[in-house]
Amino acid sequence: MECDSSDLTVSRQKRQRTEDKTRSAILDFSVLDCPICMEPLSIPIFQCDNGHLACSSCCPKLKNKCPSCALPVGHSRCRAMETVLKTVSLPCQNAKYGCTEILALGKEPTHEKDCSFAEYCFCPVLNCNYACSYIDLYHHYLSSIHLTNLKLRCSRFCFGKSFGIKMNISDKILFLRTISKRQLFAVQCFREHFGVYVTVSCIAPSIPEVGQFSYRLDYTVDGESVTYNSSEMKMIREVSLQTPQDNYMLIPHSLLRGESWEMRLLINMLTEEQHR
Repeated sequence: MECDSSDLTVSRQKRQRTEDKTRSAILDFSVLDCPICMEPLSIPIFQCDNGHLACSSCCPKLKNKCPSCALPVGHSRCRAMETVLKTVSLPCQNAKYGCTEILALGKEPTHEKDCSFAEYCFCPVLNCNYACSYIDLYHHYLSSIHLTNLKLRCSRFCFGKSFGIKMNISDKILFLRTISKRQLFAVQCFREHFGVYVTVSCIAPSIPEVGQFSYRLDYTVDGESVTYNSSEMKMIREVSLQTPQDNYMLIPHSLLRGESWEMRLLINMLTEEQHR
């Protein structure tokens, strides 16, 4: 029996696709959401005779009537989309901190809740790519060569007590550490067209063990004052060099005197009731 070259080519292509099962692809994840409730689809997935999808939660709410075409929905499974869901896998959101787990779609929340890398943070010092838990980061910073650089010296403070800070605008960042807790904080400034943006962040994940904080900044020069109160400080796992879009104090250029500035900072630890 003879086979022409086109049959051999098709056969070869099918075999190659079968053998190569883990190729990368670009996917718009919105197509994996239920078109009705917009929540991520999960098995079982249903479709009407026109192919409109509905998740298992929406079908009873719709009284098994497709909202797009009014045909019955909730009886016929969409096996093709279920197969797609089974084959989609994602890296853990903590991959950049070192986690190598690859997770089936929908299983990420379960893993990431207990992921050993969930408390990891990057060292805030420029060009230092060290990543570890926020507690170990505190020790890394204090015991490393970072402290030999005068610009990276870490000022100590107490919660609930106002203290003075001084920095050069060109330095862009000042590190703080608590006396009572092993945590690092960052004061950052960004020179922009309207003035200098100043923000304060805690370098730690948003977990109950860390807590929540508020802060107040007071800047006074030549009898004029600028005050900023933040009811909830941002928790960051790595320092960003992008100008903040919220949670900042703006010092106009007219109130700046040279390249350095001084201000008062008060950081409070919120109680559970205050956080609520």
